[in-house]
Amino acid sequence: MHIGVPKEIKTREYRVGLTPASVAELTRLGHAVTVETQAGAGISLDDDQYRAAGAKIAKTADEIFAEAELIVKVKEPQLPECAKLKPHHTLFTYLHLAADKPQAEALCRSGCRAIAYETVTSPKGHLPLLQPMSEVAGRMSIQVGAHALEKTAGGRGLLLGGVPGVAPAKVVILGGGVAGENALQMAIGVRADVTLFEKSIARITELDTLYGKDARILYSTGAAVREAVLDADLVIGAVLIPGAAAPKLVTRAMLKEMKPGAALVDIAIDQGGCFETSHPTTHDDPTYEVDGIVHYCVANMPGGVARTSTFALNNATLPFTIALAQKGTDRALAEDPHLMNGLNIANGKVVLKVVADAIDMPYTAYTPAA
Repeated sequence: MHIGVPKEIKTREYRVGLTPASVAELTRLGHAVTVETQAGAGISLDDDQYRAAGAKIAKTADEIFAEAELIVKVKEPQLPECAKLKPHHTLFTYLHLAADKPQAEALCRSGCRAIAYETVTSPKGHLPLLQPMSEVAGRMSIQVGAHALEKTAGGRGLLLGGVPGVAPAKVVILGGGVAGENALQMAIGVRADVTLFEKSIARITELDTLYGKDARILYSTGAAVREAVLDADLVIGAVLIPGAAAPKLVTRAMLKEMKPGAALVDIAIDQGGCFETSHPTTHDDPTYEVDGIVHYCVANMPGGVARTSTFALNNATLPFTIALAQKGTDRALAEDPHLMNGLNIANGKVVLKVVADAIDMPYTAYTPAA
């Protein structure tokens, strides 16, 4: 199969779909790989490294889309990229369509098959291709939240861990999944006063066993969350419903009762965000204020640590990329129901019901030809 890796064009996005090591694995198996020039330059992966791994270097993205059958990216395709996709293409990347109806419509117009990293599942029901970026975003949320609390950033002027004789900041984490747990680990590590809310009793028990001596792990109710948020210095939104829009757990009205200069970090912004006042921001302009509350809502958060993120992502995605290349898209989908769960768009239709429901588009079942 011919695999193409275009350079990411989203603002401040330096990650790349395949590393040279991943390219070497694919070319060793007999597949052709074309990488757009400078695709990995932002994280010190130069064209010569890709050539040494067996890749052809293309001068433009147009060459990639013209030659390749399987397009491997990191971020959702921007509308100019959607316009380059054709019915013979399989796109393998993050999509986050539940918060992006225009992209879904553009992908439908292309006729391509679009497989979303974030809805591929594991035999245990986990999200293995979302997990590495959730780990990164969860850990990053505490460091960006700490910066947002600095007075020069518009925050309360607090150090998360305090100092001897001065109380630490109060951190509230909404959601106990992968991102929430990683945020919890980092918040505990800097000696903040941490409370995490979760709805799954089994997960609460697990997190309490691991972290209960250092943090409060509480059952999530509207009243309990409201009380904690109003007293918080930093709130991390880490709630995920696979493929669907995130629930709005912090309302606009609540902001007026929060501490002036408190900060919100919305890890769920790719899925629409879990704060009512959230809207996507970029690494160029990551924060804004509403009613005196600092919001950090960068939609490609792990792109801020692009090298770490690229290698972590490739560790997870490469086995699926190899399966698509070795078997072809339809056979790979037919033989792996977990990869099939990643298929969001095919033949001009939305084929994942949770996505169709989220963006109010018709759902059409898809059966791959084995």
